Amino acid sequence: MADQAWLAERFEEHRAHLRAVAYRVLGSASEADDAVQESWIRLSRADTSDVENLRGWLTTVVGRVCLDMLRSRDSRRETPISEHAPEQALSHVDGVDPEHEAVLADSVGLAMLVVLETLTPAERIAFVLHDMFAVSFDEIAPIVGRSPAATRQLASRARRRVRGGSTERPADANRKREVVAAFLAASREGRFDALLALLDPEAVVRADGAAMELGASAYFGFREDGTSEVRGARAVANMFSGRARAAQLAIIDGAPGAVWAVAGRPRAVFRFTVHGGRVAAIELVADQDSIGHMVLEVAE
Repeated sequence: MADQAWLAERFEEHRAHLRAVAYRVLGSASEADDAVQESWIRLSRADTSDVENLRGWLTTVVGRVCLDMLRSRDSRRETPISEHAPEQALSHVDGVDPEHEAVLADSVGLAMLVVLETLTPAERIAFVLHDMFAVSFDEIAPIVGRSPAATRQLASRARRRVRGGSTERPADANRKREVVAAFLAASREGRFDALLALLDPEAVVRADGAAMELGASAYFGFREDGTSEVRGARAVANMFSGRARAAQLAIIDGAPGAVWAVAGRPRAVFRFTVHGGRVAAIELVADQDSIGHMVLEVAE
């Protein structure tokens, strides 16, 4: 066991870094401090004689602590954004010069924190550790309990949502939701012309293998040869006219879509891509592992 005084000194060298990691993951200054303190407790109790890269070791430890805190927050349905602006929350950190503080605060703006709150805990950890702190997927994988390949997918999915969420205006998001809601209503009521007007001429529908096995092939009229893709506005309108009666408008990973649930459990998800006020693509997902990694909220 390393000498406690020496270990405490080494820990203080990395405190600012650890607090920056925790704050970016948690979005709360007070929770970030708690995570850093818990990391010190774990370090003081661990045998670090074989640890060659203490900074990397501590980064993974604070990542695990933050993941536990996010999951606990999720179970309580709490999503606290720091009560302070990023500049205030990250200022006066020992060992961080003013220029570094300014860069750090800018990279963790409130808009970014709001978008990060839409990610699942595992996505958030993967994205923050890899994209912001260059931690390898091999190192992140044990933290989130997935393979390196699956962890890479988590970060990729989070990256797409962060980029999309950080640039879309509220008015655009509301318009997309209105388009999806109108499409579902026209589908239920069998209004073919209304569906056609809401579809991009090159609209496409795709279904995953689980959806095809679940009965999408017969219900939505995919070709008998098992093709899981249909293209063209008229073909898509024909598919949905008079259908989707059990689908509910939902917010899926921060974007409008639809979900079909049985006894409160999502069985299939419809992911919509809307461009220029029209539906450009619909992805029908029934794979339960994929659905389990989505953030779903029924909107009606």
